[in-house]
Amino acid sequence: MIRLAVRCRPDQAELVLAELVQLAPGGVEEEQGPGWVEYAIYGAEGELPDLGEVEAAAGDDLVEITSERIPDDWADRWRDFHEPTVLAGGRVVIRPDWRPSPEPDALDVVIDPGQAFGTGAHPTTRMCVELLVALADRGFGTGPLVDLGTGSAVLAIIAAKLGWSPVLGVDHELPAIKAAGENAGINGVEIAFERKNLRAEAAPSAPTVVANLTAPVLRDVAANLAEPPERLILSGLLTGEAQEVADGFGAHGLAVAERLDSGDWSALLLTA
Repeated sequence: MIRLAVRCRPDQAELVLAELVQLAPGGVEEEQGPGWVEYAIYGAEGELPDLGEVEAAAGDDLVEITSERIPDDWADRWRDFHEPTVLAGGRVVIRPDWRPSPEPDALDVVIDPGQAFGTGAHPTTRMCVELLVALADRGFGTGPLVDLGTGSAVLAIIAAKLGWSPVLGVDHELPAIKAAGENAGINGVEIAFERKNLRAEAAPSAPTVVANLTAPVLRDVAANLAEPPERLILSGLLTGEAQEVADGFGAHGLAVAERLDSGDWSALLLTA
């Protein structure tokens, strides 16, 4: 078995992932570190795809591409590395189905880590969850919610379990939509999913919107916004990008009510 990994700078992560998902729809592994995000795919020697398009997408922000042979028992060892992720001070747990929750009273979310469209470990997801839980605690956890760039539907599932309804997840990638629907079913929540190009089309409206995307996509969302939400959670932002993106939504009457920072990343709560 061969592990083929692409490491890029965070602001190109979405583009690289989009290309890899097309080449390896069965799943992509994600890891992060200071100033980089790494995506990996696995396959037998001679079966892995050419990464020319991925290299072109990353451009000068490509850090490195590595290829390594892994032990034959990798499939079993891989499961050992995936531990439950505890979020929002123990209020939410995201876990693979073979791991029990370490917090019996927490909101429990089961996500297949074999499909890397977001498993809750990234700081941007963590901060979005914190802001969602805080909104629910303040009495805003009801009514319609839209999750832009839903990925594996982690945030949409958490929102549905916190009380928002109906919940709509939006993504441009068909493999992500498929994985999101499967994860919603596993977690026993009703979520609608819609494929939409948020760089060219107006985002669906709702009183509460969460958008864990990159800064370029968020700038396009702001430019195409037809009906501003009452509450908007933004993340996927490097710390130096946060204010500029917030300013784009400021033209729609939205102002920063709360900001969270974690390492190189930021999340914002904007309100009308």
